[in-house]
Amino acid sequence: MYAVEVRDRIMIAHSLPDPFFGPAQARHGATFVVDVAFFRETLTAKNVVVDIGAALEVLHNTLKPLSYQDLDMLPQFAGKLTTTEFMCRHIFDALAAAARSGALGAEGRELAKIRVTLHETDLARAFFEGPLG
Repeated sequence: MYAVEVRDRIMIAHSLPDPFFGPAQARHGATFVVDVAFFRETLTAKNVVVDIGAALEVLHNTLKPLSYQDLDMLPQFAGKLTTTEFMCRHIFDALAAAARSGALGAEGRELAKIRVTLHETDLARAFFEGPLG
């Protein structure tokens, strides 16, 4: 399996209002480093997985509506616990839709899977990985 990985970051605020989350129940900020890996079984005719420039642009455009936002105030997250794991899946879904729509070029429609990793700190990260088929 071949893969290309690109990176960006977002700064957000949110709260996790459940006793399970201890001090993270209160509103707090986070800076997530976001790594996205695009996978395919075989290389394209150009010997690439996907165009890296297109991958960077699609990732940036996916993250832009979240950047410098309080997630608690965004309607799509009303009543949701916006954990790191949850946000991995949210970003994955947006990237998968972009790949299927052709935003990554024709190669993007043929990807096998995508993995989205959010690094909370240098000590902790979470990811979601899923197929595109």
